[in-house]
Amino acid sequence: MKQSKMPLIITIFVLVFFYVPILVLVAQSFNAARFGGSWQGFTFRWYEELFQNHNVLRATRNTLLVAFITTVVSTLLGTLAGWALHHYKTGLQKVHYGFIYAPLVVPDILMGMSLLLLFVNLSIPLSLNTIIIAHITFCISYVTLVVLGRLQDFDFSLIEAAQDLGAGTLTIFWKILVPLLGPGIAAGALLAFTLSIDDFVITYLVAGPGSTTLPVYVYSMMKFGSPAQINALCVLFMAATFSIVILSQLVLNKKQ
Repeated sequence: MKQSKMPLIITIFVLVFFYVPILVLVAQSFNAARFGGSWQGFTFRWYEELFQNHNVLRATRNTLLVAFITTVVSTLLGTLAGWALHHYKTGLQKVHYGFIYAPLVVPDILMGMSLLLLFVNLSIPLSLNTIIIAHITFCISYVTLVVLGRLQDFDFSLIEAAQDLGAGTLTIFWKILVPLLGPGIAAGALLAFTLSIDDFVITYLVAGPGSTTLPVYVYSMMKFGSPAQINALCVLFMAATFSIVILSQLVLNKKQ
C-alpha cells in the first residue's frame, strides 16, 4: 500500500507558515530601507540606533524588572496554592479552585478594566507597582496548575518513608520535595516569566506615567516610530531566547 504524502505536505506547510516570516524579519533588520519595502543594502544601522534609543532601554529595564518580581512572587504563591489544593480536601477548596481558574477564563480586557477600577477606587497611583500586582494576579493561576500537574504523579510514600527514617521537615523539603517538584516549579516559573514579558492588554490599562513596558512601547513605535528598529529588537529577543533554550539543553544533556 502506497504511503500518503499528505502528512509530509502538511508538515512542510506548517513549518513554512511559522518560520518564513521569522526569516523575513531577520533579513529586514539588516535592510537599509527604513520601511522594508525593498532591499537597499546590508546595514547594522538599526541595531546601532536601537542601542542609542534610551526609551527602548528604559522600557526593557521596566519589563525585565516586572517579569522578575512577578516570577518570584507568583512561583512562591502558586506553588503553595498547588500544594494546598492537592493536599487538603475540604469544601472551601472548591472556592479556592474557582479563584484559581477565574483568571484563566476571564478575558484580558475585562481583567485589566477590573484591576484599573480597583486601583482607582483605592486611590493607588498607576505605576510599575500596579503592573506587578496585575501580572502576579494572573500568573499565579498558571503556576498553580503546572505544580498541580506535577503533584498528580508525586509519590507521597517517599515522605512517609523519610519520616520513618527520622528525617526532619527541612530535610524532607530540601532532599525530597524540591528535587521532585523542581521541574514543575521551574516550568511554572518560566511560564510566568514569559507571560509577564509578553502581556500587553492588562499592562496597557494599568500602566502609569514612566512605567511603560516593552510591549506597550513597541505598540507606540509601530504607530509613530521606526519599524526597522522593531525588527532589530525582535531579532535580539529571538537570539536571547534561542540561546537560553540551547544552553538549557546542553546542561540537561551533560547531567544525563
